[in-house]
Amino acid sequence: MFYWKKLGKVFTPQEVEGRNWLQEFAQAPASLVLDQVVRIYFSCRPKADNNGQYVSYSSYIDLDRTDLFKIKNIADQPILNLGGLGEFDEFGTYPVSVIQNQDQIFAYYGGWTRCESVPFNVAIGCAVSKDGGKTFTKMGKGPVLTYSQDEPFVLSGPKIRRYNELWYLFYIAGRKWKLVNGRAEPVYKIRMATSQDGINWIRFNKDLIESRIEEDEAQASPDVFYANGKYHMFFCYRHSIDYRNKQNGYRIGYAYSTNLTEWVRDDSKAGIDISEEGWDSEMISYPHVFNLDQKTYLAYLGNQVGRYGFGLAVLEGKLE
Repeated sequence: MFYWKKLGKVFTPQEVEGRNWLQEFAQAPASLVLDQVVRIYFSCRPKADNNGQYVSYSSYIDLDRTDLFKIKNIADQPILNLGGLGEFDEFGTYPVSVIQNQDQIFAYYGGWTRCESVPFNVAIGCAVSKDGGKTFTKMGKGPVLTYSQDEPFVLSGPKIRRYNELWYLFYIAGRKWKLVNGRAEPVYKIRMATSQDGINWIRFNKDLIESRIEEDEAQASPDVFYANGKYHMFFCYRHSIDYRNKQNGYRIGYAYSTNLTEWVRDDSKAGIDISEEGWDSEMISYPHVFNLDQKTYLAYLGNQVGRYGFGLAVLEGKLE
């Protein structure tokens, strides 16, 4: 058996000064382990405009390898520019996931565009860094994974991994929009695609994780970690309506597999839940697992899906 021992909140965006594009939210933490620091990428926002509309940028902080609560550096600028007029990422780059590829860093991200009948649509883009992950250049003006007949909208939440020389992209795909009190709410499920080069993708075209709390359960942030002969997936899920609260908000779930295509869900083994009080007492979401110096950590979001930052937990026991 294993569980995650909470260490506390690491980063609070409201405490950052001199960056008007980084005012609140630190969503979807993703790690890049370097020699001296652990770089944690996340997505953030400036204040809403006069119409209450947000844009989203991606950034990073560097944490001291010997003390993950010591912030060594905060990015001076977003790692990516927003897209141009009419492009798929005109209004946001969120979330982001990174991976080392020889002497380059590949970043996969959700590119946001605004819509009229529903609030937004998302497709998955790719960008490359040649300066150690400080800045990224997009591979092109369009996404590397976009809508299809089987996945007609909201392709987002990319998590990139590489196993046995094959690239795996775990992500979410929209299944439907539900009108709730006049507001369109998305329902999405966890999906997977594979690639030989990280650019051209073959979709599995099948939901990986069964729904548990309701048929229209929304699932997100599928992070897969290999340990002790199994693939372990940590993800988050929520109710389809009235989910911006403690009762129906995000929780972290767990599933395991031996072949990456057939998954057994068992949320009782997730090893983490909301706290009785504090920054993660209403919801926990967007898990990300990484190894550092013989320890395994979980980065995750708290209340209001990371509006006030992200925290860390350390693994107690073994993933098996």
